[in-house]
Amino acid sequence: MPRIPGIPHLRAVKALERAGFQVARQGKHIVMTDGRRIVTIPRHDPVDSFTMGGIVQDAGLTPRRFRELL
Repeated sequence: MPRIPGIPHLRAVKALERAGFQVARQGKHIVMTDGRRIVTIPRHDPVDSFTMGGIVQDAGLTPRRFRELL
């Protein structure tokens, strides 16, 4: 898994929105989609680095690109 710093979940949502994802539904987790991929972000702060690495990978982004979106 790529290493990404642990960040607040709302900051991750904003970064993914900049990458073209939209919130599909919310509950204990936030589910986002871009029409092809689906990513799930837990609602706790901070989302740890291992989990963020998996989310970024599932979103089809590189760690470098994700950091630019932050």
